[in-house]
Amino acid sequence: MPIDLSIPLEWKTATGDAAKMLDELQPNILKAHARDHFSALFLRFSEEKSAKKFLTSLVPLMKSAKTHLTEVERFKTEGVKGSPYVGAGLTSAGYRFLKVEAPQDEAFRRGMRTQDTRDRLNDPPRSTFDSGYHDEIHAVVIVADTADASVTARRNAVLALIPSTISVVAEETGLGRVNSHGEGIEHFGYVDGRSQPLFLVEDIHAEKTATDGISVWDPSAPLNQVLVPDRAAPEPGVHFGSYFVFRKLEQNVRRFKQAEDALADQLGLVGEDRERAGAMVVGRFEDGTPLTAQRQEGAESPVPNNFDYGSDVSGAKCPFQAHIRKTNPRGSGGAEPPPQERLHLMARRGVPYGERADDPNADLPPSARPSGGVGLLFMAFNAALGNQFEFTQQIWANNPGFPIPAVGVKPPGLDPVIGQGPRPESVYAKDWAGTRTVTADPFPQAVTLKGGDYFFMPSLAFLRGLAGRG
Repeated sequence: MPIDLSIPLEWKTATGDAAKMLDELQPNILKAHARDHFSALFLRFSEEKSAKKFLTSLVPLMKSAKTHLTEVERFKTEGVKGSPYVGAGLTSAGYRFLKVEAPQDEAFRRGMRTQDTRDRLNDPPRSTFDSGYHDEIHAVVIVADTADASVTARRNAVLALIPSTISVVAEETGLGRVNSHGEGIEHFGYVDGRSQPLFLVEDIHAEKTATDGISVWDPSAPLNQVLVPDRAAPEPGVHFGSYFVFRKLEQNVRRFKQAEDALADQLGLVGEDRERAGAMVVGRFEDGTPLTAQRQEGAESPVPNNFDYGSDVSGAKCPFQAHIRKTNPRGSGGAEPPPQERLHLMARRGVPYGERADDPNADLPPSARPSGGVGLLFMAFNAALGNQFEFTQQIWANNPGFPIPAVGVKPPGLDPVIGQGPRPESVYAKDWAGTRTVTADPFPQAVTLKGGDYFFMPSLAFLRGLAGRG
């Protein structure tokens, strides 16, 4: 029976084609894999046959999505730790080098490095990227797990397989960070990674029963929002992959915290209420409490996700330009019907990078914060790059007129966190849910793209058979 891609998957009872798909799909796509310790090796090939042989040789170090999901269940019930995750992906240039037809997505074939893509996304010139991203990249190999030792051992096993005809042109090392509640945070100090599309029936049920519910915001998403038939694999009907976005985003924490203070001053916020300035930029307080839900932090852990902006149609609680409102309007964008709006959401799998001596959540002056060397390795899986990642960056984050304002209301401006381009002034409410507003100075750009590319994470079946192809 063919896989129904129009609905989420119940993996525990999957049989037939759905079971085959899980056995040949890479992990981390349908459900996030542990990434507390993380390494990404970016590769360039110089000889076709050895490159194909290398990619095939990775398969014994990899595991399937089914194995990953089974390991997660076993950890829950028995406390048995799972194995490290090894993922592999190819750029469009990598497919060309291997003389294998690339997946059809137009944005993927164009690639992130071209002038066309740069123009669409307002990305900085490639010459400003870290040196490893200046020239063509053919592949990425990812190693991730909960422990440093297991990642180091598996990374060494990968490196031992790399022949002299393959160059490691860049490597990124991620290190997960958590707050006092054990929630994952990014370097600005805010909870990160919540509000994901959920593709597995079991995960949707857990969200409904074990967190704050799904009565207001249903996170369920169909398989066809993340899975793409792997046309170069033996059986595209059961062999699937996903388009993978990787972007190294450097965070100037000092600048961001200075701008938070400046915004609080412009709004006349005092005492504990000064925390609301940062929440108006992000859309959540540092602990993850949605600003549209209450005027101060302190929502119960886990971080709430069961909310929309129905009680905040004027943006008097959470500004329209707030990062999480720009990148997930939850039906309030005004440009598309809510079901269409949901189709732009992607499966985010980012991890912080860089070392720092200070606690991101400590009460410290901005001068004590790092101005570089730390950031986010943004990663996301997509079924359609143009309609998901690129749409989110170009049409939502970089668009000063989105969400569409009411008649006579000043446009919201760029996403203050990830927006790229000229930054206009933005309007903020002085009081939570109040009517008095202040037109504040443009929030400075504190996130800078330092490199990245588009990849396709193919099926294990494709990789397994690659060495034997032409």
